[in-house]
Amino acid sequence: MKLAIAAPPLHTLAIAGRDERFPVNRVFCVGRNYAAHAREMGKDPDREPPFFFMKPAAAVVDAASPASVPYPPKTKNYHHEIELVVAIGARGVKLAPAEALGVVWGYAVGLDMTRRDLQSDMREKKRPWDIGKSFAEAAPIGSIHPVAAVGHPAQGAIWLDVNGARRQEGDLSELIWDVAHTIHFLSQYYELLPGDVIYTGTPKGVGAVVAGDRLHGGIDGLGTLAIAIAPAIA
Repeated sequence: MKLAIAAPPLHTLAIAGRDERFPVNRVFCVGRNYAAHAREMGKDPDREPPFFFMKPAAAVVDAASPASVPYPPKTKNYHHEIELVVAIGARGVKLAPAEALGVVWGYAVGLDMTRRDLQSDMREKKRPWDIGKSFAEAAPIGSIHPVAAVGHPAQGAIWLDVNGARRQEGDLSELIWDVAHTIHFLSQYYELLPGDVIYTGTPKGVGAVVAGDRLHGGIDGLGTLAIAIAPAIA
């Protein structure tokens, strides 16, 4: 095949304990999937079915080792959101909840970095959130842990420290829509494919970071990730 321009790079993530890497296809994100976070964002967690937005594969940052992420342009309110990330390893469409976990290849810790001021402005205008959520290096992800090694975690602490101080803390058991039902719902609208990853929502405590801040987060049984916020690119 002859290409008119150079093909974009393939974005991949580290796999815990292996030399192989996991290729990323699409990045789906669930909004407001912890009740306490929904309330801190001024929403009622009991009234909404799951909803999704997307980030490009190019937003992914391999944060299996400490990584540096630049402060993005056009924002003055750059937020962290620590999340459980699901890595899809098989095709899935119109999956029942009972079979949904069968397409999961592994799990990881992730950060959904957000230009909150831009997101809020778009939400107030009833426009898509893309400008607040989809930008370069907006999706740091730690090592993927295969299901064969960790099973399907349904409970366990999830936390994030900023400069050594605890900012976010919760438990996977607090998810409004668990992984199986999230995949079930998403697969009614999309054909899930190997390489897709799903961010499953963040617990309460989201907040702003600035250049120079160091973020360290983790989930029981899935290790940790660490990033430093670098100055904005000139």
